[in-house]
Amino acid sequence: MKTIISKINIALCIMLSIVVSSCDDENKADVVKPVINLIEPEDGEVLLTGEDVHFELELSDDVMLGSYKVEIHNNFDGHDHSTRSSSERTPFSFNRSWDLSGKKNAHIHHHEIEIPEDAATGEYHLMVYCTDAAGNESYVARRVIIRDEE
Repeated sequence: MKTIISKINIALCIMLSIVVSSCDDENKADVVKPVINLIEPEDGEVLLTGEDVHFELELSDDVMLGSYKVEIHNNFDGHDHSTRSSSERTPFSFNRSWDLSGKKNAHIHHHEIEIPEDAATGEYHLMVYCTDAAGNESYVARRVIIRDEE
């Protein structure tokens, strides 16, 4: 009798192990960051005041994308070589997010970023952030230069 109970206990332990391990596979946390391939603008690219930015990138995630954000801010170090007074120019900044819910991959191409004619010229940082549905985030940084049309 003890042998039969021992065999039943062993069988129950094996079945319980199988059930628990299969549940773990299904409930594993998404810890992989999304992948960003920023095609345009390129590092060091000159962007002109009064024009839009040709923006193109590819995003992917192993499970599901969440959103992406583009941020542009100046990288001025305090000196200015402009012939215009600083009161005539405003440092350009841009910060906007787009939803990508329900997608694992996305090819983005737009001209929604417009640089005003009165934007201060100089070096800027263009940052692209991508967050997946689980909250993992990756980013790409580019140096761009804003100039007047010549």
